[in-house]
Amino acid sequence: MKKALDVIRNVLREEEGVTAIEYGLLAALVGVAIIAGATALGAGLNALFNNLGVWFSAIVVP
Repeated sequence: MKKALDVIRNVLREEEGVTAIEYGLLAALVGVAIIAGATALGAGLNALFNNLGVWFSAIVVP
């Protein structure tokens, strides 16, 4: 019985798995931030190029 309790205590004290989970969560958060930033940047660039297209199409060349 004592051996079983020692094994359980060792498993609960081990922190390597917890660190791996933390790194995984951090990587997921960074991924979400990159996707959100790229989406916002893409929408801004799309609007910019649409405005440039409208501006250039309004130019009359004699």
